[in-house]
Order: sequence, then structure tokens, then C-alpha cells
Amino acid sequence: MVSAIEPTLQSGMALLRAEMDRQAADAIASIGAGAGGARQVADSIRRTGRLVLLGMGASHWVNRTAEVLYRRAGIDVVAHPLSELLLVPLPSIERTVLLTSQSGRSGEVVRYLDLPQDGEERFGLTLDPSGDLARRVPCLVGHGGVEVAFAATRSLLVSHALHHAILAELGYGGEEGVAALREPAPVDIGPALATRAGARDVLLTARAELVGVAEAGGLCLMELGRRPTLALEGGQLRHGPMEVLGPSTGIVALRGMGPSAELTAGLVASCRAAGAPCVVLDTSGAQPVADATVLRLPRRDGYAAVFTVVPPLLRLLVERAATQVADVGVPVRSSKVTTDP
Repeated sequence: MVSAIEPTLQSGMALLRAEMDRQAADAIASIGAGAGGARQVADSIRRTGRLVLLGMGASHWVNRTAEVLYRRAGIDVVAHPLSELLLVPLPSIERTVLLTSQSGRSGEVVRYLDLPQDGEERFGLTLDPSGDLARRVPCLVGHGGVEVAFAATRSLLVSHALHHAILAELGYGGEEGVAALREPAPVDIGPALATRAGARDVLLTARAELVGVAEAGGLCLMELGRRPTLALEGGQLRHGPMEVLGPSTGIVALRGMGPSAELTAGLVASCRAAGAPCVVLDTSGAQPVADATVLRLPRRDGYAAVFTVVPPLLRLLVERAATQVADVGVPVRSSKVTTDP
């Protein structure tokens, strides 16, 4: 296990905030800089007719978000953790493979690149132009260099921006996403922090394209706050895990547009009935969910909704983690780049 940069006791929170402060600007720059590479990936997807998204940690959850939007664009797509495919490979058929790794040099990435391609057309999304991934396959490289804070913050939005560039080349959701990055909504997270203050545990939930955002958020809070955190798709939460609900379990629900808006409202009502304090980050434009702390965000869909939700969610989670541990942002058992798969 090695780390490119180990945050110090004094710098952990400062590094996190600095990364978040520049995430939108770097994401916008990444979309512009990635046009050529995005066109190459889009051409490959059209040629092979299949797309596989591979990553580890937060990169996998970024892919889980993008998976929904590629599917909406009519693409035959699936997202897998890289570690799973190293043990149980996919059948050898023609496909486009997109590996996501902010460092481009984790153990799983290097091992996968060493495997025979067997008809695959491989590409990468990364923040490091000198990493193994960028040196060995054509890559879209995010603007601003590698992320130096411990937990994934800026790298989430930048990696999403690179997926957005590919989807735009495929004719799905171009200008709306860029507009959302250029016009972030001012959000006061104070009421949300107060709502969750009495809850020991946190459970995040969402549907459709916001599920991967919730899952990345759960990982972020576990890394920084050092407590177990669940993140479940709304339907999955209905099937059994409702038993954990109560006043000590805070809910953070991400509410999108379309059919999922009503489903999320119903789920939050059930959580409140169980006594769970609920926070809703809402891009649906629908009536606010009753009896919950609602952060009203602009009505947006697709990647525009993702770009709208990620910044305030990260701020909420980082500030929550700071109430749980004194040295937030300073890892005790992990490193920024995991080289031992």
C-alpha cells in the first residue's frame, strides 16, 4: 500500500475543502479538453455495440451513475468492480471497455491491463497523465492533476464530466450538464446538518442516475467519518433494510425528476414514520417532501442533476464527518492509491 501524498493531521480538512472549491471549474475544463478522446470512445461504442465500465472504490460508483445514463442513451452497458472481473472474467466478445481510475495505477488496473484484450477496445478515464492507465491505453484525462485529499471529492465531479463528454458525443445531454456546472445553486447545508446531528448512523438512498451518487457518498462518509454507512437504491431499501430505521438512523435521500420523484417522497414518508430524521436533496421540481429537511435545488435531470447534487452532498458529508472524528481527512488504515489488489 502506497500513497502519492499522505495528508497530515493539520491538512486533512484543508485539502478536502481546497479540492471541493475547484471541482466545478476543473470539471468544465475537463469537458472541453476531452472532446477528441470522447469522440474516439463514442465511435468505439457505436462500432462494438457493447460498453463495460470498470473501476474500484469511488470510481466504480461514478461508473454506476454513468451506467444509467448510457442506458438511457440506448447503449448496452454494464458496470463492474475490476476486482470481480480479475477473478471471474467476462466472455471473450467484441466490446468497448472503459476503465476509470483517478490515479491510473491501482493494483487492479495494472493487472487488468496485463490481460489479453480478446476483442476488447480499451480506453480510460483518469486524472493522472503519467499513470499506467494513461500510458497504456487512450485516455480522457481530467483537468487539474491528481487529487491530493484522501477521500474522493474533486475526482468524482471531474470523472463524471469525462463520462458526460462521451455521452455528449453520443448525442445525449450536452449543454444542460455544462450549464449546471457553470451555474451552481447556492445551498445552505446548516439545516441538514442540524437534522442529522442527533443520529448516530446515516443511510443514503436514491433512484436512477442518483443511485451511484448516493453510493459514492456512503463510501466518502465511511472513509472520513469511520463509521459504517449504508447506501441503497430506493427499491432495495424497501426490501428488508427498513428494519434498521429509527431516531438514531439519519436518512439522506437524493430526489430526481420523473417517476422516481413520487417514489422517493413515499419512501421518505415511511422513514419518517419510523422516527428517522430525513434530509432530502431535491432536484425534482415537485412539491417538497413533507416532514423532512429539504434542500431545494434547481429542477434538473440526467448529468445536470448529478452535477447539481454532488457539490452540496459532499459538503454535507465532509462536515458531518468532521463532527465524528477530530482528524477528518487523515487516513489511519488506508492510502490514496491501493497497489495491492
